[in-house]
Amino acid sequence: MTPPKSPRQHHLYNDEHSIERSLTNHLIYTGGKTRKSATGRDWFDTAAHTVRDHLIERWVETTDAYHEQEPKRLYYLSLEFLIGRTLSNAAHNLDIDQPLREGLNALGQGMEEVEEMETDAALGNGGLGRLAACFLDSMASLDLPGMGYGIRYEYGMFNQRIENGRQVEHPDNWLRYGNPWEFQRPERLYPVKFNGRVVEFPSEHNGIEHHWIETETVMAMAYDMPIPGYKTDTVNNLRLWSAKATREFDLESFNEGDYVGAVEEKNTTETLSKVLYPNDTSVMGRELRLRQQYFFVSASIQDILHRFRARHHDWKLLPEKVGIQLNDTHPAIAVAEMMHQLVDVQHFKWDDAWALTTRIFAYTNHTLMPEALETWPVDMFGRVLPRHLEIIYEINHHFLHAVNHQFPGDAELLKRVSLIDETHGRRVRMAHLAVVGSHTVNGVAAIHSELLKTTLFADFHRIFPNKFINVTNGITPRRWLNQCNPGLTGLIKSRIGDGFVRDLDQLKKLAPFAKDAEFRKQFLAVKRANKLRLAERIERQTGVRVNPDSLFDVQVKRIHEYKRQLLNVLHVITLYNRIRAGHTQGMVPRTVIFAGKAAPGYWMAKQIIRLINDVAGIINHDPAVHDYLKVVFLPNYDVSSAEKIFPASELSEQISTAGTEASGTGNMKMALNGALTIGTLDGANIEIGEEVGDDNIFIFGLNTQEVADLRARGYNPWEYYNGIPELKQALDMIGNGFFSMDEPERYRAIYENLTWNGDHYLLLADYASYVSCQERVSSLYQDQDEWARRAILNVANMGKFSSDRTIQEYADKVWNVKRVKR
Repeated sequence: MTPPKSPRQHHLYNDEHSIERSLTNHLIYTGGKTRKSATGRDWFDTAAHTVRDHLIERWVETTDAYHEQEPKRLYYLSLEFLIGRTLSNAAHNLDIDQPLREGLNALGQGMEEVEEMETDAALGNGGLGRLAACFLDSMASLDLPGMGYGIRYEYGMFNQRIENGRQVEHPDNWLRYGNPWEFQRPERLYPVKFNGRVVEFPSEHNGIEHHWIETETVMAMAYDMPIPGYKTDTVNNLRLWSAKATREFDLESFNEGDYVGAVEEKNTTETLSKVLYPNDTSVMGRELRLRQQYFFVSASIQDILHRFRARHHDWKLLPEKVGIQLNDTHPAIAVAEMMHQLVDVQHFKWDDAWALTTRIFAYTNHTLMPEALETWPVDMFGRVLPRHLEIIYEINHHFLHAVNHQFPGDAELLKRVSLIDETHGRRVRMAHLAVVGSHTVNGVAAIHSELLKTTLFADFHRIFPNKFINVTNGITPRRWLNQCNPGLTGLIKSRIGDGFVRDLDQLKKLAPFAKDAEFRKQFLAVKRANKLRLAERIERQTGVRVNPDSLFDVQVKRIHEYKRQLLNVLHVITLYNRIRAGHTQGMVPRTVIFAGKAAPGYWMAKQIIRLINDVAGIINHDPAVHDYLKVVFLPNYDVSSAEKIFPASELSEQISTAGTEASGTGNMKMALNGALTIGTLDGANIEIGEEVGDDNIFIFGLNTQEVADLRARGYNPWEYYNGIPELKQALDMIGNGFFSMDEPERYRAIYENLTWNGDHYLLLADYASYVSCQERVSSLYQDQDEWARRAILNVANMGKFSSDRTIQEYADKVWNVKRVKR
């Protein structure tokens, strides 16, 4: 009998016996171990190399197809790629997960234990990096010729530990045991320059030639990671850059006895790719961040142009063969770098270079908050990148001249849209550079894109009315349902088949089963099994035993004031006070689960984490509470943690102030896994509500217009403080040290932020509506059958939020990139 193969005829078989043979061979010939001597990590490496063989075969074929067909390629530039673990995801996408599981079992190993040995690839911080990873998955699954570019951080953001309630950052040395998924490419090495000065020479090409001289040079070396599509032969590439010194070792210094000096250049240079997002509260930290951004952008642009020139001699073809997507403002310097390469290196005339550049780039904005848009002091920028500052001045000159021609005499408009902010100590506005240098600018949810046009980029929308569009974010159903929730996936497949994994719109077929009592019963059984697994994890990590029959109320995301974890805390304290007062009628047992990291330099966010843990400490040890309420903070939130939390979540907290969250994707992941959302009319919550129906989502609070109106009238938080006794009681307990008796003033700053300092994110204004909405949640949860019906309808209506739909929209509306058929 011929063993089964994947869709194309590959050399490698994927049946259980072939996989088992491959595992045995890799254990011996790659790992140098026997079954008796192998450790858990050896078995992971063995499984990874077995899966990697199947990846490589398709990867090579994909690369050959791209060379043969020469399609337009899309290059996705992102400072973050939060890809998580690869083993299980790659095995699922290659359709060898079952034979791999059986092969490991035959050798006495469990798939789950092997998977747990893999370290998360710590190449991202939060939603931005995870979105980029979902997008790479979808590009490959749709057979689109796409490629990611980023930095190979030696250390990730950080490992978060909770010590005495506080976040303590520890190095995240994710490469400690090596990375079996990466391929070093020493032949892909590019010089990246910093500092120095610019001199001008007369030129036969375009009048004046600019030479950037006396520079400090860092070498960027490529490392490639294969990204497989789901049940397709396409395996795309993620190329990450690592900083290398131009020379490893100064022998002269060593011979003179200066052993530190002998390796000083190497150590200093390689800090560029050492750590994700250095703490930018210091001048040195900010400068390192600017250097990081330019380092990966310059290497990527050089690599893209090198690939183009290897196949084409006509530069006019550049926009027809190359598309570059800027994931937020971090890679915006790419616009100036492309001009540097075309004008200074390839000797293009300015206007010709600009015409090419503006047909290549597109820019995705991820924030509505002006303070989150990156700007750099002109003096720092000019010192680090002197030639690029000149280029930005030149871009600005041409742009402002055109704006003045379009809107003559409007000096204030020119100030507002200038690439240089003259009002705050002269700063380079990177978002403005991205907007001016791109052919398309998109927001990531319908309301976000509208607000971009009416608030943040209103002036640019007047100037470029056709440049702004919406492309709502999405998530990959492969990782966020098929892989992380096998129980629910299996239940859905038993009713509607497995087509939804590739085409999430097919989940619509599930809607009629919401009326099926037996299906609702099975749905609740799957949810409870997932809750039991999470409850075990919670007890193992925090020591807190939670009731698996309680409502799992989940808020997991980056800790930030605008995401309003504090509003959740105020509700928790209100519930606690009601329990202590004996007012428990209509209350359901509830486990409130928090997780997320605070930026190391963000003191207030770290205080919020500490408050959550102090509140949890009081509530969880108060015998009067019984089983009514538990509060847990799960440390070190990452992709692997999320894969355990989302399937168990029942209430999804998406409670940012309306008009602050661009989209959010955690809301999509939890709804896809059968949670009901409680949220404001912000980000993608609005579109989720439109898809699932008003009865199947809990909406509360002010909308964006009401937020604007309240602020315009003059918001006074004291009115709410004095007018709502339960709110006053909760705030006073925080401010007066009820939860920090050893240090009563510990949370005084939080209290004052929400009262005396104006409550910028309007927590007090939304408190009553939020608490009332939570009472509706409790009421519904008492009817488990009806809760299940609504949860099933959430799952059934998540089709729109597949990243496959998102990427297809980008391909059609922004990139003009076509599927490569083989």
